[in-house]
Amino acid sequence: MLTRIRFTVVCMTIAGIVACPALSQTTSSSTYGAWGVDLGGRDLSVKPGDDFPRYATGHWLDAHPIPADRSTNGSGLEVYERTQANLKTLITKASATSKYGMVYRDFMETARIEQIGDAPLKADVARIMALPDKAAFTRDMGALDGRFGGTVESLGVYSDPANPSLNTVWVGSGGMNMPNRDYYLLDRFKPQREAYQAFLLRTMTMLGIPDPQGAAKKIYDFEHEIAEKSWKAEDQRDISKLNNPMTAAQLDSYAPGIDWSALFAAASLKETDRMIVSDNTAIRDISKLYAETPLETLKLWQVAQTALAAAPYLNQAWVDSRFKYTKTLSGVSEILPRAKRAVGLVDDSLGELVGQDYVEHYFPSAAKARMQALVANLKAAMADRIRGNDWMGDATKQAALDKLARMDVMVGYPEKFRDYSKLDLVPGDLYGNVKRMAAFNYAWSIQDAGKPVDRKKWQMNPQTVDAYNGGLENKIVFPAGILQAPFFSMKADDAVNYGAIGAIIGHEISHGFDDQGRKIDASGAVRDWWTADDGKRFEARAKVFGDQYAKFEPVPGVFINPALTMGENIADFAGLQVALDAYHKSLGGKPAPTLDGLSGDQRFFLAYAQAWRGKQREDAMRTQIATDPHSPRRFRVLGPIRNMQAWYDAFGVKPGDAMYIPLEQRAKIW
Repeated sequence: MLTRIRFTVVCMTIAGIVACPALSQTTSSSTYGAWGVDLGGRDLSVKPGDDFPRYATGHWLDAHPIPADRSTNGSGLEVYERTQANLKTLITKASATSKYGMVYRDFMETARIEQIGDAPLKADVARIMALPDKAAFTRDMGALDGRFGGTVESLGVYSDPANPSLNTVWVGSGGMNMPNRDYYLLDRFKPQREAYQAFLLRTMTMLGIPDPQGAAKKIYDFEHEIAEKSWKAEDQRDISKLNNPMTAAQLDSYAPGIDWSALFAAASLKETDRMIVSDNTAIRDISKLYAETPLETLKLWQVAQTALAAAPYLNQAWVDSRFKYTKTLSGVSEILPRAKRAVGLVDDSLGELVGQDYVEHYFPSAAKARMQALVANLKAAMADRIRGNDWMGDATKQAALDKLARMDVMVGYPEKFRDYSKLDLVPGDLYGNVKRMAAFNYAWSIQDAGKPVDRKKWQMNPQTVDAYNGGLENKIVFPAGILQAPFFSMKADDAVNYGAIGAIIGHEISHGFDDQGRKIDASGAVRDWWTADDGKRFEARAKVFGDQYAKFEPVPGVFINPALTMGENIADFAGLQVALDAYHKSLGGKPAPTLDGLSGDQRFFLAYAQAWRGKQREDAMRTQIATDPHSPRRFRVLGPIRNMQAWYDAFGVKPGDAMYIPLEQRAKIW
């Protein structure tokens, strides 16, 4: 399916491991006590200053192994499990003729799926192999608005960095089936490469492609060449490097290896006098490679792309073949139960349709009002942080305050839900319906090309267990799915809500002022609105913080990449500081009560650690470190708190404790 560029959304990955997908969940629920923290989950044999995540959550970690079909286990995944169970209740109670009832039931009709076998895939393969020339292949590739398959160059519609009130077309690179270039180029991903190459060989064999071994090699070698020309993950998150405007004529001249007019027309997009060519040198070089690659190789590559995307909706032999490869990315040994995969398909493809019913049944209006009040308090605390910092000049402070004031806040669900009435589905045609849903969602995603930006549109579903900062739209979004314990509860102590959801709110707010947010002004335009001196002081302070993360080794021999994770690390740090300030303000000058022998600040930090408690399989962590701008969850606790004096004071952390950092060596950003 046509790849969409996704860089303007900065999310939390609460429930997921890689990027922002919903992945896995826990198998049991936790008890959060009378005021919101699972005190029994602590390991009191560990000093807080030696290993705070272990002190705060160690017994829980020991008691909750990672299930065989999961890559991770933790608080966010427990909430995801709860949410998915609620969705399943809605879906299974729906009429079989309703859209999401039909999709679920068709996915569960295993006898019919086995009877159909891979006939739908073979029809797609026949179409691909019959393409007479590269011009036809280009048109076919561009038309993948709902088909299974891939593109060597991706297209999407987002706001124009120079005119953020207007949408324009963004062009990016594509072409790789493995997560990113590192999987093709680094020694540590050799097992994943071998598993992928074995998948290619199985695919060519199962489809009856002549010389399957030679065909698999051609596909892999082509993708390896794409990887060599692709940008590193840290460069793909740098908005100043991605902001490369071109006219259609300039793109034709810059990257002549592709017939861009044909590609755009097939993708139902118009070439314009202004588009953004994001990872431009990769696009140029991959376009040249495309022109030089024989049509036969391109067809085989597209067959592999199609098979990988289509396999989950085919018979068990194809499901198993795909899983043999994908499990090496996550480290799981068992595939998710079919019913959960069925719910996931509905969630992903019909998100706002089922989401509208979800919020009606499971999201109380009082929670939305409480969240809106919390956000207002966090924004006020962030404003104080901006006014009080000692490295930003007055002009830049005023611009930052203006951006903060203009930052839109959206809670729970969008003001207007999407209309799915024009989506036509066919009972019993799972394979075809997945295509129809993808085509419908693609058309929705590009319909605003050349039109004003609709800031009310969401890029997450209401039931998603996550949150995001809209980047070029200067907005922050908190779906209903995340507004559950242990992140948020109407019954929890204020210290707990501020330490958990408050830190998440602060995280999203502060993205507007991190290493990328500082390049986007209050209107959403990409420009450096900081003075040169302010920028230098910020970068020096950020480097101190980044150097700490560069020493974190989540997997033996694999260290966190501060260049990739800088924005998220800063947001965690700033968000926690802002949340603590807001909590202190909420006390109105009165001392915090002591509960179960714990002070307000102690409960605050325990709630933060509880929100991020969890563990991951090594393969999943390797994938995260290579592809995800978020640090693994343990280090999202370790990194910020050891730079905060309030944490030292709350738990009596002293020199000699393992987590202690001398005051003069601590990072000070916001």
